[in-house]
Parts: sequence; C-alpha cells; structure tokens
Amino acid sequence: MLGASNAQLSATFYAKTCPNVSTIVSNVLQQAQGNDIWIFPKIVRLHFHDCFVHGCDASLLLNGTDGEKTATPNLSTEGYEVIDDIKTALEKACPRVVSCADVLALAAQISVSLGGGPTWQVPLGRRDSLTAHREGTGSIPTGHESLANIATLFKSVGLDSTDLVALSGVHTFGRARCAAFMDRLYNFNNITGKTDPTLNATYANTLKQRCPKGGDTKSLIDLDEQSSLTFDNKYFSNLQNRRGLLQTDQELFSTNGAETVAIVNRFASSQSQFFSSFAKAMIKMGNLNPLTGTNGEIRLDCKKVN
Repeated sequence: MLGASNAQLSATFYAKTCPNVSTIVSNVLQQAQGNDIWIFPKIVRLHFHDCFVHGCDASLLLNGTDGEKTATPNLSTEGYEVIDDIKTALEKACPRVVSCADVLALAAQISVSLGGGPTWQVPLGRRDSLTAHREGTGSIPTGHESLANIATLFKSVGLDSTDLVALSGVHTFGRARCAAFMDRLYNFNNITGKTDPTLNATYANTLKQRCPKGGDTKSLIDLDEQSSLTFDNKYFSNLQNRRGLLQTDQELFSTNGAETVAIVNRFASSQSQFFSSFAKAMIKMGNLNPLTGTNGEIRLDCKKVN
C-alpha cells in the first residue's frame, strides 16, 4: 500500500544546485504549447499516472516492452518528448542534478498555472526509480469505474473525498477519446442500446454525433465543453448540469447520498475554493512514496536508467 513518505521533500531543494529550475521548465513548456495547444493537460496526466503506480518516481517514463508506458491505462498518455526536452535543457544548465520525477511534478504545476489555474510551491527532492512497475498499472483509475471503487483506490494512497473531487477537476482541461465513454452512449451497464440516464439527453445526442457507433473510437472530445483549454471551475457546473463526459466524472455528482455531491457544489460556486483544494491535493499526491536520499538515482535520460 502506498502512503506519504516521511522523507522530507522541500520547495527549496534546488535553491543552490539549480536555482533557475522553474524558469527553465516554464520556458520549455511555453515553447511546446506553440506546437501543441493541448500539452498542459497531457503533462499533468503524466504526473498523475506516474504517482498512482508505486509513487512519484518517474517509473512511467522508462522505455521497454515490460514498462508502464505500454500497459493499457497508459496507451493514451502523451507528452513524453516534452519531458525529454525539459530534461535536456536542465542537463545543460545543471548537469546530473534534477530528477525526472521532479521534472514531472514541476512541469505539472507550471502547466496548471500557465493554463489559468492555481500556483503552488512544489516540494522537491524526489529521485528516479531503477525499474518500471508494470504490474502496478492496474491501480490507475479508469473512466469506467464506480465512485465507490475510485474512492477506495484514492483512500488506499491517503487521498480523501475532497482530494478526489479536486483532482478530478483536472478534467477542466484536455480531451478524451470516444473509447473512454462510448459505453455510456450505446451500452450502459452492458444493456445494448441503453444510454446512461445520468447523461443530459441533449448532450448525449451531441456526443453520439461526434462518436457514432462503429466510428473511430480514437476521436478526441473536449472534457469540458465550455473551456477545454483553460483551467477553471466550469467542470463542476457541467456535472451539475449532467454534462460530465466520463462516467467517473458524472458519478461525483449523480451518486445518491455520496459525500462528493456537496464538494462538487462547493467548487462549482467558488473557483478559489477549488483552486486551493486542488493545490493541496496535488502536493499530497506528489508526496506519494518518493524515493529520496540515496534511494534510486538521478537519471541522465528520463527514458532509461543510467
């Protein structure tokens, strides 16, 4: 079971060894956004998918057929080349100093801020794993699970209901493939022809046009139909209007008696409360089982061990 480590990460970890680390990460990300307007949500997702498997240790970034990258939950992850670009820039500025795990954590925070979201001090000092943990990728939440399952998964790593709702709010930006929610349109609960009743009917019809039966399941749909390139709290008003794209999103609001309903309402009515809870949850998630001290290594190339 994962848990927060006792090892102390610190926001000032690189103050002497690589004082410009944040500026370097930010510059590469802004450049990358010129080539790919969706890069910010992609980068945040990489950090999330890394942390949920054996903690935040950059194990996701390792190449190899037995690695995490090629496991089913990670087949749709993107943005690896931008992480490599950041690492290259950091190796020039301060060689052998900044870990790939810290690159992911910092890049996620800066991506959220550049996208219009909150800023927070990222605790740093993680080191990189020497192995991938492919067997652990089953613990990455999918878009098809019940709220009870996801809540259990989050609790097992020390994240509570407020963290769950706040972190789900990352779906205020980015896109998802039709494959991630088509069962809600045509085959809900394995009943042929049934549409998920929690889905707004007009929205369901729009989605059916965008993701027709037998069509391309890789087509991409905005997670937040109102402002999918901006980090804001509109995701939560979408849930109130039964216009959450993924089943796991909508269940936060549509599950009778769930404690998440009141949290969705709170975040929908106060963007500042959402931002503050999101920042706290990201720090908690970033603290999951980091390798510190003499554990692991500082990889020179994020794709392979030294």
